[in-house]
Amino acid sequence: MARRHLTPQDWSTAALRAMAHGGVAAVSVNALAGELGTTRGSFYWHFKDRDALLTAALEVWEEDNTTALISELGDITDPRQRLTALFTTALGQHDINGLEPAIVAHADHPAVAPILRRVTDRRIAYLTDLYTNLGLAPAPARRQAVAAYAAYLGWLELRRSASDIVPEVAITGTTATAALEHLITELARSGEHQAKPE
Repeated sequence: MARRHLTPQDWSTAALRAMAHGGVAAVSVNALAGELGTTRGSFYWHFKDRDALLTAALEVWEEDNTTALISELGDITDPRQRLTALFTTALGQHDINGLEPAIVAHADHPAVAPILRRVTDRRIAYLTDLYTNLGLAPAPARRQAVAAYAAYLGWLELRRSASDIVPEVAITGTTATAALEHLITELARSGEHQAKPE
């Protein structure tokens, strides 16, 4: 049986899985080579060093979980429906469970920091635009965007660390579905309520 030719994407995905389970320290060339059934030589064919792999992996995460998602939502013209679709997608599934909390936990790592900051800025700006489109003035829209993003990160952290205690944050199940619908309704309602004149 011929060995499959590994791509940079294969290495990046494996690095993201390792990061989700053990943080940046778990991204080891030797361990990933073993997991992928290949040699270190395959790694060096694609990457200069471990930091280059970390950067490439985080850029894959950025593309898949921010850039592509924002692009996919572009056809939805109603801001409330777009907000609903955003949170349903962002919280309703995760290819690599625990990845976002692991990335945030290493916010000061030199390979993580610039990409995480760029992703955070892009996501907050996108949410601010959504809340502005719901009728909020710029400053309240920004505050609501920050609150919504904090809720998102907290939801993912609870899913990673305490899903047995807080089944509402699980990926599947009737309790989780109802809780996710409640969160989305509240995040949308907050924006709409604040936009209404007193």
